[in-house]
Amino acid sequence: MSLQLLIVDDSRMSRLILQGLVLQAYPQWTILHAGSGEEALAMVEQHAVDIVSMDFNMHGMNGLEAALLLRKTRPQLPIAIVTANVQGAVQERFEEAGLAFIAKPITADAARKLAALAGEKE
Repeated sequence: MSLQLLIVDDSRMSRLILQGLVLQAYPQWTILHAGSGEEALAMVEQHAVDIVSMDFNMHGMNGLEAALLLRKTRPQLPIAIVTANVQGAVQERFEEAGLAFIAKPITADAARKLAALAGEKE
């Protein structure tokens, strides 16, 4: 299945690493990039995004704030928060908001988690 993934991270290198891992496993996917939460909101309005990978710690609007705003307009959109902050309380906040959690550093397992979140079969 061809899905459109939006990778949101203020680090271009992080976006490219995740893109490479995803395309290795799912070459049929289309990858979009956003460098901020604000840019992500605009991208979701302009494109038929199927799933979002959202960095938590970004300049300006953080990933949780952006994800909650996306939930208002696209409540069924699968969103995974990606962060190195693995504290239980932080993960609970994501879960309470209906968001998936992917721990940094990003590995090939992240692509599988995103695919599962989007309902993609291996």
